Amino acid sequence: MALISSTKNSDVQEENISFLHPKVILLSAGITLTTILSFKLYRQYLRPIRSILDLNPKMLENNHKLRGYVTRVGDGDNFRFYHTPGGIFWGWGWLKKIPTKRSILKNETLMIRLCGIDAPERSHFGKPAQPFSEDALKWLNQYINKRKVTIIPYSIDQYKRIVAKCFVWKWNGRKDVSAEMLRNGIAIVYEGKVGAEFGDNEDWYRNLEKRAKWFKRGIWSLGSNLMTPGEYKKVYYRGE
Repeated sequence: MALISSTKNSDVQEENISFLHPKVILLSAGITLTTILSFKLYRQYLRPIRSILDLNPKMLENNHKLRGYVTRVGDGDNFRFYHTPGGIFWGWGWLKKIPTKRSILKNETLMIRLCGIDAPERSHFGKPAQPFSEDALKWLNQYINKRKVTIIPYSIDQYKRIVAKCFVWKWNGRKDVSAEMLRNGIAIVYEGKVGAEFGDNEDWYRNLEKRAKWFKRGIWSLGSNLMTPGEYKKVYYRGE
């Protein structure tokens, strides 16, 4: 009986010691580290951003890129964006499908306001439309709608839109959408002093505007009859 009892105690001790074996410790540490890194990877790169509440301050401060798909262009300087983290490598376009129903997209897309520019105002609430407002909408719709784009979010404006820089790939390279609108004279450099976001491109944007003005492209063809979007808002929305 004593021998049997001694053997059982020895087996228990060996079992207890086995949990402290270096290989077991290394395996446990590896699993824990892998789990932590996988969670961080998912949070930073693979978690879909579906609302402004999903954005953390670091994304707005560190030029964090979000890749996705334009589902609808709402105006001359804003659009709806469906975030597709990981792109084709995470299954988007073949394993995962982008919704097409507007009722679903409304709650799963981000409203993006192009940084650094203002497009002519369309007719709203009985107010007259500005010249070239429909041209700006048509141009932006043809340029980015139903296309893959990359955005860099900078801030959130008073209408809960994400003010962001937007890039789209064309046959001749990657294009800054705000810059292209300025180049074509269908937008001007943002006039407001509050909430203005340019990234590092304010000087470049202003030079593009000057060039469009010199060649009288788009809205600049109106000459002295031009009312900027900022002036329009003062007259028709603020009564100034």
